[in-house]
Amino acid sequence: MSDKEKNTRLTTASGKPIYDYEDSQSAGPRGPLLLQDFFLQEKLAHFNRERIPERVVHAKGSGAYGTFTVTHDITPFTRAKVFSGIGKETRVFLRFSTVGGEKGSADSERDPRGFALKFYTEDGNWDLVGNNTPVFFIKDPKKFPDFIHTQKRDPYTNTKSATMVWDFWSLNPESLHQIMILMSDRGTPVSYRHMHGFGSHTFSLINAENKRVFVKFHFKTLQGIQNFTDEEATRMKGLDPDQAQRDLVEAIDRGDFPRWAVRVQLMTEEEAAAYKWNPFDVTKVWSQKDFPLIEVGVLELNENPDNYFAHVEQAAFAPAHIVDGIGFSPDKMLQGRILGYPDAQRYRLGANYEQIPVNRCPFAVNNYQRDGAMRVDGNGGSKPNYFPNSFDNSYTDEKYRQPAEYLGQDVVADAFDRNAAGENDHYTQPGELFRLMTPEEQKNTIHNIVGAMSGINGPKREQIINRQLCHFFRADLGLGMAIAQGLGVDVTQHASSMQLN
Repeated sequence: MSDKEKNTRLTTASGKPIYDYEDSQSAGPRGPLLLQDFFLQEKLAHFNRERIPERVVHAKGSGAYGTFTVTHDITPFTRAKVFSGIGKETRVFLRFSTVGGEKGSADSERDPRGFALKFYTEDGNWDLVGNNTPVFFIKDPKKFPDFIHTQKRDPYTNTKSATMVWDFWSLNPESLHQIMILMSDRGTPVSYRHMHGFGSHTFSLINAENKRVFVKFHFKTLQGIQNFTDEEATRMKGLDPDQAQRDLVEAIDRGDFPRWAVRVQLMTEEEAAAYKWNPFDVTKVWSQKDFPLIEVGVLELNENPDNYFAHVEQAAFAPAHIVDGIGFSPDKMLQGRILGYPDAQRYRLGANYEQIPVNRCPFAVNNYQRDGAMRVDGNGGSKPNYFPNSFDNSYTDEKYRQPAEYLGQDVVADAFDRNAAGENDHYTQPGELFRLMTPEEQKNTIHNIVGAMSGINGPKREQIINRQLCHFFRADLGLGMAIAQGLGVDVTQHASSMQLN
């Protein structure tokens, strides 16, 4: 066989060999091009369709494959096979991302970072979709589209708007806890390898006896926390806007595999009913003094995808994807994401997005879903497309039924009041977080808040600033005073509007 025959012959998408890849057919050397040059049409038509819809949030991301290894036994709390014994290994795919920016935005933007994990387990794929923060800005999914609109572009100027951002936050005091994290140096991680990850929401674990406990998942970086200052992050935007993507790929390529210690907090149903805060409120954390971290395992990333689009861009995560031994909770934001995330993936990738290799369960999948665009798995062949039927042996398995959940009430409320009694303490935890910071961290956080709020403009500027200052003062007097001073606000003059007198 000649060297030429050993190489790969170029073809059209349908397999027809190509004799000229670069030159179009024309009517003579200088004449117009011919409609019959099908390969020219194919190349241009495919090129026009290369882009799929951008994610509405988490548009820019990085990802890698790896393994989760169990190091400590938690089988008394869950029957999930991913935790079935010490030494158990499960293949995973982890996608990091920024939240508010477009696909071309900088990796060093001040923004939460997405931390989305797909575990390929024997009982199906488990998606744990969280952030690098244990809390979020809002606790009701009905507010989510409005919040994200404020993080995107102003409909008039088509630019980012500090006025929109702070107007929304000042009208939603529940956002303060996440604001404090975002405005600290934790809002600008040096790399994806040097930050923690969190499931953020409250989930549940179910054991072999069908007993439920509530759980929060933590992923503690073993590389150590490293953050940019605001000035360093701004400088990095110009030096290398893709710095976090580059860092992750290069670290794995050189064998410096990033690792995270996986830990959980557990809370019984009785403890949840009596806890001082709503344990299903994603704007709150569970005190680690009350509910200590329990060691579970180690997560390691050790394989770069061979094609970014095929794996990272087409990766689809949804909190709806749980497995036996893991359940939901009454967390309202989680409940909204159960609906919203799969719907977003079906819009972005199509109804059969779970057949894409990065999303496909590597173990048995058996159901009666058929047809739809890009069905590539044989579509069930000649088997029945309905259930029950008299022709196959499919069955449901009662052992996977979850225990009944006690909701504490049987009344359907007209609407959830996020500021009702027992739900309206939006200040204690943000204040405690600020007081836990070192003096240097406090200084940087204040500097970052003042810089961000200085961008508020327009006729409502003073009103928005004063409203937001109220929240900072209620969290911590020193914090409020420092921010007011940085913004040039006379606290005594505005004391009545800030409700300090």
